[in-house]
Amino acid sequence: MSPTQSTEPRDPHDDGRPRMRAVVGSTRIEEDIFGRVFDGKVVGRIWEFVAPYKPRVWIAVAAVLIFTLSQLTIPLLIRYAIDNGMAPGAPPGLLVRIVGLFGLVIAVNYAAQLVQERVTGRLAEDVLFDIRRRMFGHLQRVSLSFMDKTEVGRLMSRLQGDVNSMQEFLETSVQSVGDIALLVGIVVAMLWLDWQLALLVLMALPILLGVRVLWLARARAAFMAAHEANSRANGALAEAIHGVRAVQSMSRERLNSELYARLVGKTYDAQLRSSALAQIMIPIVDTLTGIAMAVVVVAGGYVVATGRIEVGVMVAFLFYIQRFFDPIRSLTLQYSVMQRAMASGHRLTEVLDVPVDVQDAPEAVDLTPADDGSVEFRGVTFGYDPDQPVLKDVSFSVASGETVALVGPTGSGKSSCMSLIHRFYDVQEGAILVGGKDVRDVTQASLGRHIAMVLQEPYLFTGTVMENIRYASTWASDMDVIEAARAVGAHEFIEAMPQGYDTLLDERGSNLSLGQRQLLSFARALAADARILVLDEATANIDSYTERKIQKALVRLLEGRTGLVIAHRLATIRGADRIVVLQQGEKIEEGNHDALMARQGLYAKLYSLNYASFDDIPAELTEAERKAST
Repeated sequence: MSPTQSTEPRDPHDDGRPRMRAVVGSTRIEEDIFGRVFDGKVVGRIWEFVAPYKPRVWIAVAAVLIFTLSQLTIPLLIRYAIDNGMAPGAPPGLLVRIVGLFGLVIAVNYAAQLVQERVTGRLAEDVLFDIRRRMFGHLQRVSLSFMDKTEVGRLMSRLQGDVNSMQEFLETSVQSVGDIALLVGIVVAMLWLDWQLALLVLMALPILLGVRVLWLARARAAFMAAHEANSRANGALAEAIHGVRAVQSMSRERLNSELYARLVGKTYDAQLRSSALAQIMIPIVDTLTGIAMAVVVVAGGYVVATGRIEVGVMVAFLFYIQRFFDPIRSLTLQYSVMQRAMASGHRLTEVLDVPVDVQDAPEAVDLTPADDGSVEFRGVTFGYDPDQPVLKDVSFSVASGETVALVGPTGSGKSSCMSLIHRFYDVQEGAILVGGKDVRDVTQASLGRHIAMVLQEPYLFTGTVMENIRYASTWASDMDVIEAARAVGAHEFIEAMPQGYDTLLDERGSNLSLGQRQLLSFARALAADARILVLDEATANIDSYTERKIQKALVRLLEGRTGLVIAHRLATIRGADRIVVLQQGEKIEEGNHDALMARQGLYAKLYSLNYASFDDIPAELTEAERKAST
């Protein structure tokens, strides 16, 4: 190790360069967006969710304006009581009437504030519920090409943290209207009472404005840094939780803890700095309030002594000064709320605006039970990056009821074929037909009912065993579920569980073995009763005993159905009706086991050499065979 090298663990998220994360669907960077305090486009998009509750908005605005008007009225009533109700020779009962009116204004003030808080709080909750529901629904339909390149932690942050920021903004936005109205009303009232004294008080505003201009740049940078640090820490946390098995298998716990501690430490420091800057205006405003009140007491006392104004006017001025800086203080605190809300709103609308690349055509039709289970690839070319195709002019067909295996080394395009059949992605060239119809011309919902998939890593959801088997077939009866479990050999171990089919599974079925999870996924596919069954290395990660059980279950599972099987291990696909051999995205061989053995091509060589898997073979052997076949 060179003397300049450090033994300190490096943060994998820190490359030493300024963070320039591209925003999804845009070339603008997140930091630029975060620097904006008001974004008309974001407010316009959020208003789409607020618009259905427009009557409540007007009620809240009316309530806050009534509350503000009552706040402005109270000092005037006090002034009138001092100068008129308490003056020598005042009409009898005038002071009592003023006190009664004062009590009425206080009651109106309380009622308006109560209405405003309740209506605004309920409005914010309803709007945020609608945003969350819309985002969840959109993310369920969004194309997998977006999900492939998006961190789960970032999406969770948007669904939770950013939505909470919007809630805070919605709850304070109506109050901002009241603060501005109160500020303007106080200025007008003071100028009406005595314009000269009012100008003395307003001399503090240029000072406050200058301080605020200097403060804004530092505050913006601090808020941005705090948000960025928090986002990175959340991303690292989500990554570590999702990859906990890999972390523990490589004994990375201590190192990851150190890395996360560093990220949290940076977040802590950034949050402290942003909080300090957010609060720094408060003592400045309080100081200016004290100075203004002192000016009014001295100057006002002098003009009262000279008889130019009455005592009640000066008392009203003191009340107004005390309230004058309150909305300024409140608006200062709301600056950071606004800034966070604009950034959060932009990120939320980004998710909502992510285009759904794979959509039903306007004239799309449903696949029906009358449609057969045939599958055909016609000159299919496809790549996750269009410039780097993983499938190149691939053509083959699968007759209804036939079982076809796709084999080839990792990266040859087998799983991509399966994703295209289900139309998780659209092909760049060629066409894929299911039941004799182009998958782009049928509805995705009916395509999903026509095809059942069993993946290498079965995904089970939190819930009962019964609910998990019925996940793709909500119409299935309890007896249908039990029969499906019996057929795949899962009934025995399910019955042995504490509550049988009503046993609750942990997250992702972690209280089951991998083999048991796979058997449940087979039962789920059988309960769905789809015409086409896709098996993507479904027996790759299970023991030989369970594999034998599944092989027996497959006979029942594939009965009367079209089967598409991805396999690395040659022994698992000998009984297939046909075998398609893929290499570097191209089809190089096709036929049943005997035909391929007779051809003496790549498949026969591998089988004769007793290779257990295509991934065991030397790269130069497969490359030579691919060139020979083309």
